[in-house]
Amino acid sequence: MRHRHAFAAIVLACAISPAFAETQPPAISVSGEATISVPPDLAEINGGVTTEAKNARDASAANNKAMSAVLQALKASGVAEKDIQTSRLSLQPQSAPIKGNNGPMQIVGYRASNRVTVTVRDVTKVANAIDALVSSGANDISGISFMVSQASKLLDDARAKAIDDAHRKADIYARAAGVTLGAPLSISEQGMPGPMPYRKMAAAMADSAPVAPGEEMLRVSVSVSYEIKPKTP
Repeated sequence: MRHRHAFAAIVLACAISPAFAETQPPAISVSGEATISVPPDLAEINGGVTTEAKNARDASAANNKAMSAVLQALKASGVAEKDIQTSRLSLQPQSAPIKGNNGPMQIVGYRASNRVTVTVRDVTKVANAIDALVSSGANDISGISFMVSQASKLLDDARAKAIDDAHRKADIYARAAGVTLGAPLSISEQGMPGPMPYRKMAAAMADSAPVAPGEEMLRVSVSVSYEIKPKTP
């Protein structure tokens, strides 16, 4: 009886496998890509103040005073309060050997740091924001990121071109394989554009800093599976 049941299971599996296969038609899967070049319309500047003192209270007090001047200068330059966000706040002890390089370590002072991320909504005013930071006492400016705020909307034409690119590739494969290309079975978009890092900047900038936003290359990639059928004679 056990052998008879096993044989029946095999017969049943063979009977349903063609129907199961019909739910997964043969397909060609390809990727399509398209790019557009657009000027950025947003910028983010990361900067702040780092101060040192013999004790934690003095380091913190000096940092608070210096950072208040920086924030006032940013607002005076036209940066809205909502576009200034604290990104890092720290107070750390600084150690050094007591006697030479081989001696035991001891705390010799404290370092306070307060950093902000400044969003500039007019890229022509990036240099003004940097000048405001530097002239007011910011001594820790680490970089700028340029971005496109409406990247997804600007990519709509590129999405259509990416589908055309995928169809072109799939048609080449289909003709080379001797089959007929059918309708798309699935379409998925791969990834989204993000901010383009610009460059690191030195903290000591007395004069107006030259800033070149250039253009950002936005890229869209799609993955498309097309049904394939035997070529009719």
